[in-house]
Amino acid sequence: MRKIKLLIGRGKFLECWQFKPVAFKHKASRYRDINVHRLDESLLSPLPPFSMLDRPQIRSILDRATSRRFDAGAAVFDEGAPARSFYLLLDGTIRVVKTTPDGEQVTALHIPAGQLFGIAPAFRRDAYPATAIAASELLTLCWPVSLWEPFVADYPGFGTETYKTIGDRVAEMNNRIIEMSTQHVEQRVARALLRLVNQSGKQTAEGIEISFPITRQDVSEMTGTTLHTVSRLLSAWEKDGLVSSKRKKIVVCDPHRLVALGGA
Repeated sequence: MRKIKLLIGRGKFLECWQFKPVAFKHKASRYRDINVHRLDESLLSPLPPFSMLDRPQIRSILDRATSRRFDAGAAVFDEGAPARSFYLLLDGTIRVVKTTPDGEQVTALHIPAGQLFGIAPAFRRDAYPATAIAASELLTLCWPVSLWEPFVADYPGFGTETYKTIGDRVAEMNNRIIEMSTQHVEQRVARALLRLVNQSGKQTAEGIEISFPITRQDVSEMTGTTLHTVSRLLSAWEKDGLVSSKRKKIVVCDPHRLVALGGA
């Protein structure tokens, strides 16, 4: 994982984390039978759960992992299901979905490659608090939840860095709650798109593309607004040259102006 800067105009940049392990140059579907025991520890050492561990410690954790892949749209686990495993996302993006008391499914956040997820034992829960859906093809490593406490106890850096990541996710969700209660719809949608390109943007000829399939319905769920409003905004922005929006694909063509719309 490395941090890059994407130029958004007038001397301003978006800082993005990119996770591109050397061993995973092809689509996740090519790794149905990946051999975990042959993974090099150096591929994982930059990642938060492993960044404070030495190579023998990383090797010990890897040797207890199994690999799993998921097709786009598949549920890795469902909200309320017994938590049996926790995961490290090697390739792809996770969409985290919560069910409201009214039964409506809402996208809570997206998790990019290089992070742990499904870490119910970190919250001292026996069931998953949300549904994890593959926003794109996924390649993961997984461990039984029975190993969570030993990992935290035996490898202090593992727990320290993981709880920092949890704190960042909680802060992101709190910020979104504040946005929904204090900002206009246009600001919320602009900030949601900027957040996504910051997490998983890739530079293209058109601009900065969100690197996983995303629909207007997804954006409406993330911003607490209607599909009609999101469609109207994106259509207007497309005519104005701010974004390019096609089926399950959004490209931010003019990040600087989108930053201004978001009030950043």
